[in-house]
Amino acid sequence: MSNAEAASQEEMIQAVYHFAAEKMRDGASNQEIQKALMEQGVDEESAGIIVTQLNELRDQQAKEAGQKNMMFGALWCIGGIVITALTYSAASEGGSYVVAWGAIILGAVQFFRGMFQSGM
Repeated sequence: MSNAEAASQEEMIQAVYHFAAEKMRDGASNQEIQKALMEQGVDEESAGIIVTQLNELRDQQAKEAGQKNMMFGALWCIGGIVITALTYSAASEGGSYVVAWGAIILGAVQFFRGMFQSGM
């Protein structure tokens, strides 16, 4: 197989995956995507493999996004707690202090959203 043929075949494979990913993004079911691929000339086994791989990729991306949300949520929550503790400590002899409730609550919400998003 020449380099041009290999490049052409690679482009065709990428086009098929792109087509299937677009269908998935539009909310089509796995069966609908597989049927659409078969209508485009992809054999049944390959269509099933493509759908399975795209589902695994989507799940992996959701897990990574969830872990990122957990990390940033934890940082916001802990940061809010630290600011509250430091200002409370500084005001122990009298004065006012800051309760960073926004950072604490929103950080906790983002953390738990990320936890559910990542499947933990």
